Amino acid sequence: MGGLVLKLAPKERVLINGVVIENGGRRSRFSIVTPEANVLRLRDAIHPNEANTPVRRVCYAAQLVLSGDMEPDHARQQLLRRVEELSQVFTDADSRRVLAEATDALVAEHYYKCLKSLRSLLPREERLMAYQQ
Repeated sequence: MGGLVLKLAPKERVLINGVVIENGGRRSRFSIVTPEANVLRLRDAIHPNEANTPVRRVCYAAQLVLSGDMEPDHARQQLLRRVEELSQVFTDADSRRVLAEATDALVAEHYYKCLKSLRSLLPREERLMAYQQ
């Protein structure tokens, strides 16, 4: 069985297709087999006030699609433009690979995969921002 496997801690919350689901008192694991399902772990969610760097802003925009707060058709072009802007800064081979994965996910309308790829750039961005200060 394919799909996304979620492992949830006790009382952990997840947003699936705009619905907040809270786990019970024990760890659990379940599979989401619908490929078009929009899933966001709320512990991984970026608060609007935290969307204060270029990568965080792109992640936040992808997150808005997953939460149902932004139309995918409108978001896709905006996200593709922003990923292209990031490619002007992140020029190393590994970052280019991550950005290519994010772009491929956007083209395929897989916003969770896009968000997951982009989140891997957050530590790099943090190091770059610390270096500039």
